Amino acid sequence: MSRLYGLQHRELQDRFASRAMADRIELIAAKTEIDDIARSFIESRDMFFLSSVDHQGRPTVSYKGGDPGFVRVIDPKTLAFPSYDGNGMYFSMGNIAAHPEIGCLFIDFEKPFRLRLQGRAELAKDGPLLNLFREAELVVKVTVSDVWMNCPRYVHRYRKEAASRYVPRAETETPLCEWKRINGLQDILRPHELAAVEKAGQISEEEWMGHVFAGNDKA
Repeated sequence: MSRLYGLQHRELQDRFASRAMADRIELIAAKTEIDDIARSFIESRDMFFLSSVDHQGRPTVSYKGGDPGFVRVIDPKTLAFPSYDGNGMYFSMGNIAAHPEIGCLFIDFEKPFRLRLQGRAELAKDGPLLNLFREAELVVKVTVSDVWMNCPRYVHRYRKEAASRYVPRAETETPLCEWKRINGLQDILRPHELAAVEKAGQISEEEWMGHVFAGNDKA
């Protein structure tokens, strides 16, 4: 019996004579709880990739970023991370509300090192979890089903240049997202965003796109 593999996996493992290897990896690496090594790694990350499933059954993936520690391990079977202000689509959060099974990929591009995690997520809209994260609109609570470390092969080495200025921090006011200053979008902004734009001033779409393509931190 295998917890991870189905017939479709076994067919390919048999085709490439890797069934024994796959079984050994499941035995020694795939776990159902977050151990101390995994906890330390997860809580040291400032980003991860989140996979979810939409209302049409399509897999999607999104980038989630924050300061190190923005993903918190609550206990060996549970982790939590915040949903900050975004583009108003609430795509990943909506996916989770309807289809709670998710996947997370945590990567250290400097060492390199990576860890995969799967579980069942739920949205916390109020309560103590929300108080753990500054400016979180929602908190995703994940009950872990599987977690395993991956070989670092094929992970390219990169070094972090700077942290995003948009991450909520206690010592500074979180700046308004720059694209919300675009003059053609003022009719769809919320009142608090309009007030912030009034202070900062409007910009053109071309100006904002210029910042994006130039890698300017004003984007």
